[in-house]
Amino acid sequence: MFGKLFNWGKKDKEAHAGAAASENANWSFLGADMHSHLIPGIDDGAKTIEDSLILVRSLVEMGYRTIITTPHTMIDYYPNTSQTIQSGLATLQTALKENNINVSIKAASEYYIDEHFIKLIDTEPLLTIYEKEVLVEFSMLYEPPMLMEVIYKMQTAGYRPIIAHPERYLFFHQEMRKLYEMKDRGCLMQLNMLSVSGYYGRNIKAIADKLISQNFYDYCGSDMHHEKHAANLKAMAGTKDYHTFANYPFQNSRLCF
Repeated sequence: MFGKLFNWGKKDKEAHAGAAASENANWSFLGADMHSHLIPGIDDGAKTIEDSLILVRSLVEMGYRTIITTPHTMIDYYPNTSQTIQSGLATLQTALKENNINVSIKAASEYYIDEHFIKLIDTEPLLTIYEKEVLVEFSMLYEPPMLMEVIYKMQTAGYRPIIAHPERYLFFHQEMRKLYEMKDRGCLMQLNMLSVSGYYGRNIKAIADKLISQNFYDYCGSDMHHEKHAANLKAMAGTKDYHTFANYPFQNSRLCF
């Protein structure tokens, strides 16, 4: 009742807190964001160059000095190639320069493990996050056949897999030993930052928190697709989860260039 009298209800408080956190959002201690979808029109991320500029600006405002953007390569939905990705990156870099947005940016890819990807390993150089490190993903619901064999094939070809957002693969939640096996086999692990905020649900947050407590992750990434992601990332500043990130030994800073 008193909240209504003074026009200061729960929603008002949350909005005020979110605005204050957004103003102070600073992720500069990470240095680099290594998972995003900022190249316009080639996957489910930015649709137009204007969208791209908004998202890049938001990352720069949050203190990032380097961005490694990672369009999907998924043959059935986003049949990107190194050529389409690098061409899109060049367009984005030109627009950033024209709009005086100063940030180091390059492109890799978030490769979906399927038959097409298996062939790519043998037929052309993969786009890498750092040196020979390659970001990969797979179905959120079902473990792909021959997953461990594909990981081994990548390693035999000289690549080191980075598993994108392992906390989001629901089939691992009941068989965590498989995640640990991938880690033991030399895979790197990338946390989606918004997983910790609860953006993807309580169960995924619980798994992310558990893995953080075990020092399981090597990198973290925004996985930014749109402005809602940016707003939620800004709103994490000053929270308990934000301080968890600040005190965790992520390796993002070595990606800066």
